Amino acid sequence: MAESSNAQTSGGRLSLWLAGARPRTLPAAVVPVLVGAACAVRLSDDGVSRHWWRVSLAALVSLALQVGVNYANDYSDGVKGTDANRVGPMRLVGSGAVAASAVKKAAFLSLGVAALAGLWLALETSLWLLLVGAAALVSAWFYTGGPRPYGYIGLGEVFVFVFFGVVATVGSTFVVIEELPQVSWIASVVVGSFACALLVVNNLRDIPGDTVAGKKTLAVRLGDKATRRLFVGLFVVATGAVVASATVAGSWCLLGLVGVAAALPACAQVRHGAKGRDLIAVLQGVGRAQLVLAVTYSLGIAVSLAS
Repeated sequence: MAESSNAQTSGGRLSLWLAGARPRTLPAAVVPVLVGAACAVRLSDDGVSRHWWRVSLAALVSLALQVGVNYANDYSDGVKGTDANRVGPMRLVGSGAVAASAVKKAAFLSLGVAALAGLWLALETSLWLLLVGAAALVSAWFYTGGPRPYGYIGLGEVFVFVFFGVVATVGSTFVVIEELPQVSWIASVVVGSFACALLVVNNLRDIPGDTVAGKKTLAVRLGDKATRRLFVGLFVVATGAVVASATVAGSWCLLGLVGVAAALPACAQVRHGAKGRDLIAVLQGVGRAQLVLAVTYSLGIAVSLAS
């Protein structure tokens, strides 16, 4: 009986940690790696060496960074008390389910894994990646951590676009072929726009609670109506970037529009005034659209470059 109770307790703790890692945000970490790797596809004999095994390390960096950011945000928001009026999924520290010190250790452990994998990639490719990696780690912690977190002054979207859009996509291409092709930069705009859309709708949902807590996210600063326009506008930008990539790499890149189309139901919900818990379904919809984008856009880029 005691063993069964311990097993249930262990299972419960594991489910808490999995929830704290916020698995629904993980597509934002996977998509740039897949798209970036697709931008490295070249079947012609152009003298470019390819190191595909490095993609797995790039994925580890991206996933560990995402999980680390999630735990870091959970810890920092929890100790600051800004999760007190939260509408979304449970937070470990804010709910009192897990000690703040344990969540902080989990954040550092995850970021440490990202740092070690990134160091390996830097040693295999270019030591300049150490600077990029250091910037990513610092930005991950100070998003909501420290005395003046930049996520509290409306700059969170900048972090997401830069690191989960441009850096993750272009970086994934670079570690494979050690070049920075134009299509990768354009594709990073598509990926970054989708990643930002996740954050924008998350912050749209949290406007009431964040306002009370004094957390001046971009959504709080813009207000409800303008934030909804920004959300839809990000997919307009993504559409334009997909078309631009097709002019550079080939028409198969237009398959990425399937991913944009998959986000249309989420856009409709936001435009029609979805609020509170209804926006959780929108978050899920954007996450699914990201995965569709990962498959269709990566395939389109790969086929275009291989033609």
